[in-house]
Amino acid sequence: MRVWIDQDLCTGDGICTDHCPEVFVILEDGIAYVRQDGLALNDPGGSQSLADVPDRFEQVVVECSEQCPGECIFVESDDELLVGISAGPAESLRITPD
Repeated sequence: MRVWIDQDLCTGDGICTDHCPEVFVILEDGIAYVRQDGLALNDPGGSQSLADVPDRFEQVVVECSEQCPGECIFVESDDELLVGISAGPAESLRITPD
């Protein structure tokens, strides 16, 4: 599972950091960011802002996403990505030899 925050939507309420400071942090700008391996990933909108969530925090990260007043926490599940890849439009583009 991976998580990222859209800083443009973040209200800085800190619910995420209250419930899971291991994954979320509020920086000096008053906005929440994700953290990985103890480092804040503060490249808003960049691919460097997508953090892997340790298994033991997956449930609380999902709950934080659901409770966030700014609706700025986005969770990507590995299972969903696999389903999307295997059942995507590529199936209809399969070329078979004549």
